[in-house]
Amino acid sequence: MSVYKRPGKETYSYDFIVGGRRFSGDTGATKKRDAKGFEDNQRQIAKAIVTAETAGDGSTMTFEAAALRWYHEVGQHHKNFETTLKVLDWLKQNLGAGTDLRDIDDALVARLVAKRRGERVRRRHKDGKMHEGNFVSPATVNRTCTQPLREIILRAKNVWKASVGDVAFGKHLLKERGERIREASVEEESAIMEQLGRGYDDAVRFAFLNGCRRMEILGLEWRHVDFFSRRFTVTGKGGHSRTIPMSQETFEILWAQKDHHPVRVFTFEAKRTRKELDLVRGRRYPLTESGLKSAMRRAVPAAGVTNFRFHDTRHTAATRVLRKSNLRVAQRLLGHADIATTTKYAHALDEDLRAALEATSSPTRNPTEATTAEANDMEKKRNSD
Repeated sequence: MSVYKRPGKETYSYDFIVGGRRFSGDTGATKKRDAKGFEDNQRQIAKAIVTAETAGDGSTMTFEAAALRWYHEVGQHHKNFETTLKVLDWLKQNLGAGTDLRDIDDALVARLVAKRRGERVRRRHKDGKMHEGNFVSPATVNRTCTQPLREIILRAKNVWKASVGDVAFGKHLLKERGERIREASVEEESAIMEQLGRGYDDAVRFAFLNGCRRMEILGLEWRHVDFFSRRFTVTGKGGHSRTIPMSQETFEILWAQKDHHPVRVFTFEAKRTRKELDLVRGRRYPLTESGLKSAMRRAVPAAGVTNFRFHDTRHTAATRVLRKSNLRVAQRLLGHADIATTTKYAHALDEDLRAALEATSSPTRNPTEATTAEANDMEKKRNSD
């Protein structure tokens, strides 16, 4: 059976049999061509799974078979599964699809890491062409090379009971630069907000107030907003949700959005009609990740602000909250499972204490002196105590 639409569904489903096993699911695509491409990919994965499961005692497995099976069981459920597919494709091309897992050792992983580390980031410039930028960061090397390879091999060894090579992956993880903490000043925030509009301003101000991640804001739906109890719920990394109480300004921002869209909270007003994107001038549509990124990339330099990214709104909110409360409150706001992650914002308290200590080193301009009578009274009081 090819791809098809179930009654009442907008997206296509797939259903096929490989090796006597049935594979079915939702493609997530509304166009038949896209759905067919998804189905073809699932067929490849299914063939790899059946091959791996029928390969005798399972003691041998190629990297391609392991990667496809890992994607079927784990990777396809990632929020950014398209990125996961690109990572697996890079590993397959540079490691070799037919490479036996038993042949992957420290020397091979070291060469693979060096290869990834020597590549450059490619970005599309305003001229529409792709240009090479800086070398990929150590964090990117870890996330797109070492860590996914480790996950595949460990699953093959511990879950599928396949024979694998001996690799000390901890030695191949590159040291990552510590996460910076960039707090916007009140003036910088005001300058950025002046450059935003059409709904992007509301989303960014909401971020400054509540420290939510970009995808948490874009994914916020009305069913998760409770005006009666003045709370809203966002879903963050790993599908973990947290409920945040509304401040008065947050309440006003959300209330102003309530008639714009039946599902999504934050929307933008189309500046012009674009048939290829199904946009009509003056109408409102849910904010997109690319749209919000572009809005911030234009607004920040236009405001005369440097070295500031959207994620820094989260840093700004956390630092401001910490100054008025404590680490536990900041931890709850940000949704950190481990308070150790929140302690990086403790610099705010250090700076406030440092400012107070600097004040004590300044000479008093008008020192107060007690009169002789007052001094005698205090001395009598101390003696009586």
